[in-house]
Amino acid sequence: MRIVGIDRRHRFREEHSLQSLQSPRKAQGGWRKVVVAFGDDILLDNGEVDRPKLGQIVFANPDKRQLLNRLLAPYISSGIYVEVLKLWMKGCKIIVLDVPLLFEAKMDKWTKPIIVVWVDSQTQLQRLMARDGTTEEEAKNRISAQMSLDLKRTKADIVIENTGSLEDLKECFSEVLILVKKPLTWTEFGISRDGALLGFVSILFSIFICRKIM
Repeated sequence: MRIVGIDRRHRFREEHSLQSLQSPRKAQGGWRKVVVAFGDDILLDNGEVDRPKLGQIVFANPDKRQLLNRLLAPYISSGIYVEVLKLWMKGCKIIVLDVPLLFEAKMDKWTKPIIVVWVDSQTQLQRLMARDGTTEEEAKNRISAQMSLDLKRTKADIVIENTGSLEDLKECFSEVLILVKKPLTWTEFGISRDGALLGFVSILFSIFICRKIM
C-alpha cells in the first residue's frame, strides 16, 4: 500500500479518482476540551466553534496555539489511523493523505512520496489575506506559526509550484498523478491487504508441505 502525503488541502480525490483522507474537521472529544480551555466566547450561536475567532487567538499567542495542538492532535491522528485501516481492509492500494500541516502534525513520517505545493512568501501572504479577509498582521501571524514553505520544499519528494493560474496547478497535478499511480514496489505490495493475504497463504502452504514431507 502506498500512502501519499500532500501538504496542502486539494481536491485530489474528486479530480483523480483516488482514495483521499483529509484531517478531520471535527474531533468531538477534542473540541469539547477546546471549549473548556478557551471558554464559550469561541462558540457561535449554533454551538459550533467560531474557527476564525479561535484562529485569531491561537495564531497571536504561541502558548495558546500549543495548547490547542495538544488538545486536538490525539483525536485527529487517531481518526486518520482508523480511516487508513478501513481503506486497507477494503484493499485500497494507493491512499492520498491530504493534510495542510503534514509536517507539523508529524504525519510525513509514514507517507511516501511527500508532495508539497509551494508558493513564494509574498504570494502566500496575499492569497491568505484574500481568502480569509484578514489583516496583513493576522495573515503573517498565521504563516509564521507554521513551518515555512521553503523548508517544507527541502523535505518533499515532489514539489508543485503554485505561482500560476488554477489551470496551471491542475496541469501540474495531472503530471504528478502519473508518478503517484505507478505500480507498487514489492515493499508497498507487501504491506497492502493483498500482499498480507498472499504472505499468510504462502506460510500456511509452506507449513502444509513441510508436514506432508515429514
